[in-house]
Amino acid sequence: MISAFECVHDGWGFAVLVGVPSKDAAFKTHTLNLLTERTLKGTFFGNYKPRSDLPSIVEKYMNKELQVEKFITHQVSFWEINKAFDYMLKAEGLCCLIRIEG
Repeated sequence: MISAFECVHDGWGFAVLVGVPSKDAAFKTHTLNLLTERTLKGTFFGNYKPRSDLPSIVEKYMNKELQVEKFITHQVSFWEINKAFDYMLKAEGLCCLIRIEG
């Protein structure tokens, strides 16, 4: 994160941080880097807007244009949800499916 921001051009450059940093990550840079009009932005989910974007994603999935299954690295039951959080915090998987069984 720091390297990306410090590589930004003074006056008009910007860096976009994508995703969630580790819980211990810290962002430390020299104050001058902020005063030279560099811009830092962050985004979760790539600025995905569920209300307007979700219908097209569902349509692509239903038409078999998008294969979601290949991104699922783990599956846990609802009662094992803490395991899913462990996978996320340890960055051990791409996507964990939580099954809610009746």
